[in-house]
Amino acid sequence: MKTVLVGLVAGGLLFCPYAPATNTAQLKADAQAKVQTFAKTLKGELLTAINQGGLVNAIDVCNLKAPAIAAQLSTDGWSVKRTALRVRNPANAPDDWERNVLDYFSATMAKQPATPSIQATSVDAAPFRYMQTIKTGQMCLACHGSNVSADVQAALTKRYPQDQATGFKLGDLRGAFSLQYEGPR
Repeated sequence: MKTVLVGLVAGGLLFCPYAPATNTAQLKADAQAKVQTFAKTLKGELLTAINQGGLVNAIDVCNLKAPAIAAQLSTDGWSVKRTALRVRNPANAPDDWERNVLDYFSATMAKQPATPSIQATSVDAAPFRYMQTIKTGQMCLACHGSNVSADVQAALTKRYPQDQATGFKLGDLRGAFSLQYEGPR
């Protein structure tokens, strides 16, 4: 069983005093940089799509461009993806480790909703794993909230017939970025 290091942080990472000294800090920094790149790139793509064609156009970004962004970041031994307890795309379903971390994130956010970010890291076994929360932002509510417009709902139903990812409120745990490192260091 892997040990999971979880930290509530506002901007940095929580470091584990018993983690292997070799490269753990660098792996955490690399993971956080990949998350920041993924989040910034995806948000930019979503804003562009909305400006060019409305909310229905943004669905294509999450459907097609988000996996492409993840694939572009999945280099040099890294695997990058998004997951959630309530997925829109069944291909993004969490594995057992991710589900346990997401359950922890959810419980923590229920107790401390103002927590800006939560991260979890496996530290005592290969592969190195890292997860960071994705909170439901204002922009997310148009496709993930309780009051999704009829045209957006129709487009979501067409693309994602098994959609579980609606009904969120501002600040809810929407999901997480999940990274795994298996490459040589």
